Amino acid sequence: MIFEVWAPTVTAVELDVPGGRRPMSPGQDGWWSAEVPEAGHGTRYGFVLDGDGPYPDPRSHWQPEGIFGPSAVYDHAHFTWTDHGWKGRDLRGSVIYELHIGTFTTEGTFEAAAEKLQHLTELGVDLVEIMPVAPVPGSRNWGYDGVDLYAVNHTYGGPDGLKTLVDACHQAGLGVILDVVYNHLGPSGNFLHPFGPYFSGFAGSYWGEAVNLDGPGSDVVRRYFIDNALQWLRDYHVDGLRLDAVHALHDRRATHLLAELSDEVDVLSCSVGRPLTLIAESDLNDPRMVRSRDADGYGMTAQWNDDVHHALHTAVSGEHHGYYADFAGLSALAKVLTSGVMHDGGHSSFRDRAHGRSFAGVPGHRLVACLQNHDQIGNRPMGDRLPIPELKLGAGLLLTSPFTPMLFMGEEWGARAPFLFFSDHADPELRDSEGGRRQREFEGFGYAWEAPDPSEEETFLRSKLDWSELKDEEHWSLLCWYRDLTALRRALPELSDPRLDRVRVDHDPDDRWLVMRRGSLAVSVNFSPESLTLPIPLGVVLLASDENMSETPEGARLPGQSLVIHRPET
Repeated sequence: MIFEVWAPTVTAVELDVPGGRRPMSPGQDGWWSAEVPEAGHGTRYGFVLDGDGPYPDPRSHWQPEGIFGPSAVYDHAHFTWTDHGWKGRDLRGSVIYELHIGTFTTEGTFEAAAEKLQHLTELGVDLVEIMPVAPVPGSRNWGYDGVDLYAVNHTYGGPDGLKTLVDACHQAGLGVILDVVYNHLGPSGNFLHPFGPYFSGFAGSYWGEAVNLDGPGSDVVRRYFIDNALQWLRDYHVDGLRLDAVHALHDRRATHLLAELSDEVDVLSCSVGRPLTLIAESDLNDPRMVRSRDADGYGMTAQWNDDVHHALHTAVSGEHHGYYADFAGLSALAKVLTSGVMHDGGHSSFRDRAHGRSFAGVPGHRLVACLQNHDQIGNRPMGDRLPIPELKLGAGLLLTSPFTPMLFMGEEWGARAPFLFFSDHADPELRDSEGGRRQREFEGFGYAWEAPDPSEEETFLRSKLDWSELKDEEHWSLLCWYRDLTALRRALPELSDPRLDRVRVDHDPDDRWLVMRRGSLAVSVNFSPESLTLPIPLGVVLLASDENMSETPEGARLPGQSLVIHRPET
């Protein structure tokens, strides 16, 4: 076997393998190599740079002893796939389900998650989005402190475990999207610095040093991230990637990293014969993110849309602090349902500046919208979720909207477990300062920050879903509501129509009602706690959150906090 590593700034590299260290030979452009015929699947190794180390391989596929242990050779041919008939899953018309492996089940493993797939298929989702699985410090983490980006967290089940879950998802008819982080690496166990100019030398975001995408030596660094993305799609059979916080990718090149990545993923899609999806998390409200490359865009399949979340959350909860301030009132919800975004060039009070551009012409399926996700729950001090009455209204609008809807694990039955921020740093200084760092990150968000210590194991354990809640009538009833909504979305073409210019919305900010029209369908919502009559006939009821709907000569009579999907024309 031939070992290779990029280390352009050192004078000597040794390969540390069982039996001793072996000198590596320098090659072109800073690459070093050594051949070890007896090495194979499972062989432990590391690299020694000018006498320092050994360090894990920057492209390590396997860290069986964690981020501070040696790398291990991983042969992808070692795993036997059974998904040979899988043709992929197109994002258009799909429903996404986001989950965190460590808290989705009591066991917190890929194997245990695979045992819950029947629940997801019965729920009616199409794509499972898995939060980051790169190795992290300790035994628990959201995943955004990952290092060794080519490897898979051994506490979840390692590379074979991830493949087993993906294989099982495909057998169940579910596509898989993997959340990846390319804008920074975690603060502990990041050994890329000694190898070369992987970082730009300045703080690219709150979370850490910016990666070097456009400075000296950046050709290989860009390749590092692009090859990583292709690995998941090709070698792990993943159907798409969610790219974390791409607004923190600092790239001044004529061709942005995202456009370059999109181009290569399209080529791979042709090779593997199935659609491959790229979803960007972007805070920019810039339609270039999802426009095609020939239209001078970045070519992302879709992007997360926080504006829809903020408008839905404010409408159902009444909160209007921090970044929710601009979304107070039903006019904001009416705007995002018909325009895609709230901030399209106007003033953002939270940012104290103009923000965003118009998304006119962008189809709704390119905007991934949610009522809850890991950020919007976990970024609250107590990680609290919406209560069931608010979930009913919000889900009714989300799953009948023109966007690609995404659910967060446990939302579908109104899980009581919070989703708190948790970590497990080995470094005492990082461990002790994590709570204060988290508090500083959210200054100005309008919260009185009193959060559990993220380093305590109990914080993590409290965040695990309690599947026994499904035995309770209240939770089971909500699950049935979500199932009915996904089934209706699949059955009625009007509900999956992504054309935003075909959506019409009427609302009354004083009486707090809203009617969204999708073709001949209407989704009527009474956000008020009091019953009221909407100036629209009830007609044929397709699905209602409350059976006490009625029709009067003045229109549809809706109980307080209720939603009905109906055809007003009889």
